[in-house]
Amino acid sequence: MRDIAVFGGSAHPELAAEVCSHLGVPLLPTTVERFANDCLQVQLQANCRERDVFLIQPLVQPVQENLVELLLMLDAARGASAARITVVMPHYAYARSDKKDAPRISIGGRLVADLMVTAGASRALTMTLHSPQVHGFFSIPVDHLHALRELAAHFRTMDLDKAVVVSPDLGNAKEAAAFARLLGVPVAAGAKQRFSDDRVSISSVIGDVSGRDVIILDDEIAKGSTVLELLKRLRELGVASVRVACTHGLFSSGALTRLSEQPDVAEIVCTNTVPIPHAERTDKLTVLSVAPALAEAMRRIHNGESVSALFDAP
Repeated sequence: MRDIAVFGGSAHPELAAEVCSHLGVPLLPTTVERFANDCLQVQLQANCRERDVFLIQPLVQPVQENLVELLLMLDAARGASAARITVVMPHYAYARSDKKDAPRISIGGRLVADLMVTAGASRALTMTLHSPQVHGFFSIPVDHLHALRELAAHFRTMDLDKAVVVSPDLGNAKEAAAFARLLGVPVAAGAKQRFSDDRVSISSVIGDVSGRDVIILDDEIAKGSTVLELLKRLRELGVASVRVACTHGLFSSGALTRLSEQPDVAEIVCTNTVPIPHAERTDKLTVLSVAPALAEAMRRIHNGESVSALFDAP
C-alpha cells in the first residue's frame, strides 16, 4: 500500500490514528493555521502527487469549523495532484437536513455534499447515514457502512432469551429489524411524533415488550429526548431491563449524564465515530471501535476490491 496517503483532520485524531494502525500505514501530518482575520489555512505535510489520498474527518462539533477544514484539506490534496481523494467521514452531521419539511428551508445534506465534490472529493466513505436518501445527494461514489455487526457482537455476549430490539420510531424500524435478525430476537417500534429539536411524543409501542429485556437501537443520540420519552412508555409496559445502543453517540447538552441517571438503563453502547471526552463518560457507557471496519473498507477501496461484499446491510 505504498501509494496510499492518509491524513487526519482536527475532528477525531484518535480514530484516524487507530485506522492507520489497522492499515499498517503512517498517519501523515496536517497543519491548520488561523489567521488574524479568523480564516483557516490547511497544509498537508506529505507528498500527494499521483497517490491515493484518504482524508479522515467526521463532521462533529464544532461542525462548521471541521467542515471548512475538510474542504480546505480537499482543495490542498487536489492542488497537490492527488490521483484520487476519498473523504472518510464516519459521521455526516448534515445528513439530518435531508428534506424540505417547512417553507423556504435549506437542505444542508445535499448542499454540503456538493461542496465536498466541488472542493475535490472523488469518493466518500461514511457510516450509518441518518436516512438512506442522503446517499443519493452525492454525485460521486459513496460506500455507506453500518455498525450493526459491531453492536451485535457486543450484545451476543449476553443472555438474549428474553431480549427484544426496540426502534424509537418507524423510520428506524428497518435497521432495527436487521439488527434483531443478527441477534435472533424479535423487534418492536415506537410511534413517534417530533414537534421540535428537543420535544417528541411517543404515543405507543408496536410489538410485545412486556417483561422483556429491551435493547433500544437508534442511529444517533444527541439530546436524548427520544430515548427518555421511549423509556416512559417502556416503563408503563413493564419491561424487565433496558439497554441503549446507537452508532453515533453525540450526547450533547448533558444527554449522557441524563441517560446514565435513569435507574432502569443498565448500559449505553455507542461506537467511536464521534469523539467522547473521557471526562464526560460514565460507568454505564461502552464505546465500540469502528476503526477495523473503516480500515478494511479503505484497503478494499485502494485495491479495487468489493466493499459491499463486507458491509451490505444484512
